[in-house]
Amino acid sequence: MIMSNYFFSAFLPPLPLDSLFSTQGIMVMLLVAYAGAMWMFLTSAPKVYTMMVSDLQVAQQFYGGLLDLPAADVPLHYYYNYEQTLGVGSIDPLYMSPNPSNSGINGSDGLWYQLKKNTQLHIISGASLGDKRRQRHVCFDRECLEEVLLRVQARRLKYKIRRDKPLNFLVKDYEERVFEMAEVSN
Repeated sequence: MIMSNYFFSAFLPPLPLDSLFSTQGIMVMLLVAYAGAMWMFLTSAPKVYTMMVSDLQVAQQFYGGLLDLPAADVPLHYYYNYEQTLGVGSIDPLYMSPNPSNSGINGSDGLWYQLKKNTQLHIISGASLGDKRRQRHVCFDRECLEEVLLRVQARRLKYKIRRDKPLNFLVKDYEERVFEMAEVSN
């Protein structure tokens, strides 16, 4: 046991015990502990994709009912005002709702679903209705739309890929409603 103490002390600079427990030493230890806690917090936080939809109630029926995505809790980092910025200024006005009060973005508002193990889908209002009164769902992340498309295919729903880049496809539900899924590149 004595040998191991000498072994580890060979790699550490000699620190008097009083300097370790000084005000400056305690502050350094607290900063290191805080940095470690923040790193653990941020690396364990789920990845969040945000999807803007034209109607939250219809979206709830689609994602929670038809696609059978499990509801998810709001991630902790959204409680602390860590919200993904959507870059609303770069959105094509074709996709935006004409009612600006309907497109307010708050981290905990909207619907939350578990898309994959450590990936969540945050659904908010703000998209306009598409042609022929289609339910429009707009997303900035291609990976998100690809996951939704895989879920649509697994549920054997009717779909049609209209364009690959940017990804745009139509899905028809059992009530003959058509959903337009559109990727918006920024």
